[in-house]
Amino acid sequence: MRQMPISFPGLFPGLEINIDPVALHIGHGIYWYGIIIACGFILAVIVCSARAKRYGLTQDNVFDMLLFATPIGIIGARAYYVIFYYSLYRTASGAPKWGAIVSIWDGGLAIYGGIIAAALTVLVFCRAKKIKVGAMLDLGALGLLIGQAVGRWGNFINREAHGTETNSFLKMGLADESGVVRYYHPTFLYESVWNLVGFLLLHFYSKKHRHYDGEIFTMYVAWYGLGRFWIEGLRTDS
Repeated sequence: MRQMPISFPGLFPGLEINIDPVALHIGHGIYWYGIIIACGFILAVIVCSARAKRYGLTQDNVFDMLLFATPIGIIGARAYYVIFYYSLYRTASGAPKWGAIVSIWDGGLAIYGGIIAAALTVLVFCRAKKIKVGAMLDLGALGLLIGQAVGRWGNFINREAHGTETNSFLKMGLADESGVVRYYHPTFLYESVWNLVGFLLLHFYSKKHRHYDGEIFTMYVAWYGLGRFWIEGLRTDS
């Protein structure tokens, strides 16, 4: 399918961006979405490793935890999506279509499921290793915010997760197959900026004002939840 250009006439007049979502046409394809998500993940690991000592943790604690939390988080993100869109993954008789369920390369991940699964994994891991759960969650919250700030740009490449039509200064132009351009709220951009601001606020707050383990994670949940509540109201998909 021919990819149509993306424009931001208010921010960058005259500029059109036309990027193929598939970076490398190998097998099922290596998508820019996956590459960008991977970059966000790597940045999150770097941030958590650099700040681990301040939270009474070691870099080994972070890496050991990620060995479990990463795959379980991906499974949780997929499971959450399948559960809430189960009609897409069952036959007419109601039996599950296992092939479609495991075909993660066809898309279908929910960040909430990933966070829930990863948080539960952190809880079990820290209990087993006798590590402070709240401290690990605080550190992970900073990683999540910076990782999500980067990862949302994968939606930009895919031309997805945009909002309703608008004529605001920040509007994003998307052309359909007939060449007709419509303008939408770039909600991926809103969430990316929201997460970046949240990361900076919590990063500097935690340096001098963190009072107890779990405080930063609690603030992350409040900040991210507030942003998603506003942004979800603008989006045209679920």
